[in-house]
Amino acid sequence: MQRIKKGDEVIVIAGRDKGKRGTVLRRVDAEHVVVEGVNRVKKHQRPNPMKGVTGGIVDLDKPIHVSNVALFNPATKKADRAGVKALDDGRRVRVFKANGEQVDV
Repeated sequence: MQRIKKGDEVIVIAGRDKGKRGTVLRRVDAEHVVVEGVNRVKKHQRPNPMKGVTGGIVDLDKPIHVSNVALFNPATKKADRAGVKALDDGRRVRVFKANGEQVDV
């Protein structure tokens, strides 16, 4: 089970954007995620009239390694680790390590 999924609210814990908070837009692969407003770069885009793309300088969110982000725990207002717990009915859910509450409510 993935500890960080699309739509999760995360905090960057290492790197240039340390301390920033954002939501996960997508998972690139098993070890990289794209977070809204984090690792933002400027790209010089060439115009492509066939696709309707105008040229200029655009801002892009580039992938960041999952080890550099942590889930945001709304109860403690801090970054927290995620664990997996099996419920009585056999389902597996993600829980915060600090207080044991479920991540997905």
